[in-house]
Order: sequence, then C-alpha cells, then structure tokens
Amino acid sequence: MSTEPGGGGAESRITSHESPRITPVDVERVERRPGPGLVDVSVLVPAKDEAENLPRFLELAAAALAAGPLRYEVIVIDDGSVDDSWQVLESLRASYPFLRAVRHRTRRGIADALRTGFLHARGSVLVFYPADLQFLPEDIPRLVAPIVAGEADMVTGFKQGRYEKAFVSRVYNALSRALFGIRVKDLNSVKAYRREVMEHIPVRPDWHRYLIVLAAAQGFTVREIPVPLYPRRAGRSKFGVSRIPVGVLDMLSVWFELRFAPKPLLFFGMLGAAIVALSLVVGGLLYATGQGVRAAWVAIQTALLGGLLLFVAGLLGELIAGQRAQLRELRRQMDEMASRDR
Repeated sequence: MSTEPGGGGAESRITSHESPRITPVDVERVERRPGPGLVDVSVLVPAKDEAENLPRFLELAAAALAAGPLRYEVIVIDDGSVDDSWQVLESLRASYPFLRAVRHRTRRGIADALRTGFLHARGSVLVFYPADLQFLPEDIPRLVAPIVAGEADMVTGFKQGRYEKAFVSRVYNALSRALFGIRVKDLNSVKAYRREVMEHIPVRPDWHRYLIVLAAAQGFTVREIPVPLYPRRAGRSKFGVSRIPVGVLDMLSVWFELRFAPKPLLFFGMLGAAIVALSLVVGGLLYATGQGVRAAWVAIQTALLGGLLLFVAGLLGELIAGQRAQLRELRRQMDEMASRDR
C-alpha cells in the first residue's frame, strides 16, 4: 500500500525485516538489537490506558506507512497503564512486525516515555505521536519529509480543527512565544526531529512540551506544518485544569534553565552583589548621619547576610553547572556508543 504525503513528497514504508518479541522491559533494561540501517524512522508512541485505541492506531499506521523508500518502526511505550494496554500490545505483535513495545510498570510521564523510546529506537529520525487517534498516522510522512530532505532538524505540527482546551492552548502558546521568542503557532503538538536533538535535551518531567524551545536554543532549525486534529474516539483526556499552574511553573523553569543555568553566578552572584552593595551604602549613610534606628540596622544586616548567601549560592551553582555539563557530555558519548551498537 502507498500514500502520497501532502507537502512532503516523500513516501515511507514499514520495515518488516524482523519480528521482535515484545517483553515487559523497563527503561533500565534497554534491549539493543543488531542490524544497523534497518530502520530510518522510529515513531515513539507514549500510551497510558489506551487499550481501546491501540488496535485502530496500529491498523492506520500499517496503512499509512506501508510503502515508499523509508523504513519505519513503531515503538509503543506503555506508561504504567492500569487497563489492558499491555495485553493488547502483546496480542498485536504477530499482526504487525514493525511493532516494538516497552513498558513502564508505574506512570513516569510523557517526557520519560519519550526518553525510553529514544533509548530503544534505531531510526535516525524520531517522531512523537500520541496513541489517542486525535492525530492520525497518515500525517507522519509529512512530518518526516522536510527532515529527510535536509530542510529542517525538527518539524512540528500545528493543530487544525476544534478541540478541548483550545483557549488554554492559545494562552500557553502566546506566553511561550513572548517568553522564548519562538515563532511557531503550536509548541505542544506532534513532532518529528533528528536523533541528535534528544542528546541535547534535559530529561525533566513535562519538559516534552518545550522540546522545540530547548532544541532551538541549541541551534537546531524548526519548521511548522498544519496537522488535522480529530475528536478523541475512546478513553479520556489526560489533561486537566490542575495542569495549568504546573505548566506555568514549567515555563518559568525552562526560561531560567536557558537564561541562567549555564552561568548561575550571573543571576545569583550579581543579585547578591547588588544587595550587599546597597546594604553597605545605606548603612554607611545612616552611620554618617547618625539617624539609624535599631530596626533599620537589623534590616541592613539581614539584607547583607541575604546578599552574601545569594552570592555563595551562585558559586555553588557554578560548580553544579560544571558537573551537569560533564554529565551531558558523558551521556552524549554513551548514546553515540549505543547508536553504533544498534
């Protein structure tokens, strides 16, 4: 079967070189398989309680990705489902040789699921695609095509159609564009990206929403294409109103990470030094004029101590930032070694 992916010009097919056995493995037990070059694109599908949607998702994936020069694998990450998702995956493996599955025995979130999928993936291009069928697999080749053509390092979709939480999504995207200067319409949608992108992204809960922001900060190029959004067929949305304040805090965390994490002394040191200097100036003026009262001196001493503590925090942050840089480099080298072993 073949498809004509609109706007991309590149067709795709699912690899069927092997029929991998699905076993309930955790991220700590990463299974490496021989055969480099057998897969071009790895579709990473986090799934939590999606037993009703998985059969139809894989059926559509088989139809959409069955022809063309590219070879696909679909990696479904069961993220601590309490329904029959894992049993469904086991039953589907015989019908879909391109299917691979891994399992989190407890819920870890989408960011961790994508990391687990990355560790198991063999493709040079990765695709983040949910299992809830609000995005159909037929659009995957369109996401991949600009990357294969060398036109971008990352391609993100922006939603076309009506959907729940549209107002919240618009506010979130507007704030993100203003804060990070990223000129895309929708940060939180399906995405395709080069494998190297994951090697530069911090692994933090819920930070998958800022994959574009973090990748752009590392110099990766981003392109955006429209992707239709459909009503959910089964199951319930995992997004609730309680996620809004969490999302705002995550946004601020990412901003701070990009702005000050590489040089924390720039923030804490300068702020601490400014407070210390201001305390000394005010204290000197009060001493010279003899107008200070006990409360004023207590406030000055407190500010002086707080400024010194901030400065020390900046120094400690510099040491931590150095250790993080070394760990990232070590992780990158380990990922490169694992890639050569795939």
